[in-house]
Amino acid sequence: MRRNHFIITGTSRGIGEQLAKMLLEQDHKVHGISRGDSSLTEFQNYTHIHYDLSDTSGIENLMDTVFNQIDLHHADMICLVNNAAMAEPLKPIEQCTLGEINKNLQISLIAPMMLTSCFINLSENVRIRRKIINISSGSGSYPAPDMSVYCTAKAGLNMFSQCVGLEQARGQFPVEIIAVDPGMVDTEMQMHAREKNAQEFEMAKYFKHAHQTGQLLSTEALCRHLLNMIEKTFEPGKLVKYKDA
Repeated sequence: MRRNHFIITGTSRGIGEQLAKMLLEQDHKVHGISRGDSSLTEFQNYTHIHYDLSDTSGIENLMDTVFNQIDLHHADMICLVNNAAMAEPLKPIEQCTLGEINKNLQISLIAPMMLTSCFINLSENVRIRRKIINISSGSGSYPAPDMSVYCTAKAGLNMFSQCVGLEQARGQFPVEIIAVDPGMVDTEMQMHAREKNAQEFEMAKYFKHAHQTGQLLSTEALCRHLLNMIEKTFEPGKLVKYKDA
């Protein structure tokens, strides 16, 4: 039986976990990467890889391991979902330690760039549908106080997706790479932001208001939408907003 294969980062919780679960329920193969444990191991088609993406030195070996588990010649599609990200540090830049800045950018920007590079290299000789979905944020387009590191990482992810899209558009069998702005989703990251002290984190009141007024999308609703985005074909490099797709 030919199946679609999905490589998803951050499958221990939130959007990554929910998307992986829905894909598994459709009988697809999912290779989940996260530093934490996963509740999805009960699914026969789920393979969990424990890995901390802040250690970017091992990403090439990580992707070699994942691709060794995939029979690309008996698959219809392979899709990489760069979902894992880090919100902290949420404070003025001069209060951020160099270690905090480095860790955020390694997880939220450098790792997706490296994973994308490996993905394209390792799949370039097979003629199946190849897709990369980078989970971005409105924070990549709108500056906010105390969020300079997170906003910069997401803005970088958007630009990276557009640049790779231009590169892929030149080829005969391009990888469909898009960045997705999901809007405000009710995740643990969102909860962490709204529960911070408003005197220390100015945007806490904004996140709290969005939650109290029912503006947050559930992970289930978002992931149903992501399933449709996986099926649809977009111009390589496109930034797709939830409401537009």
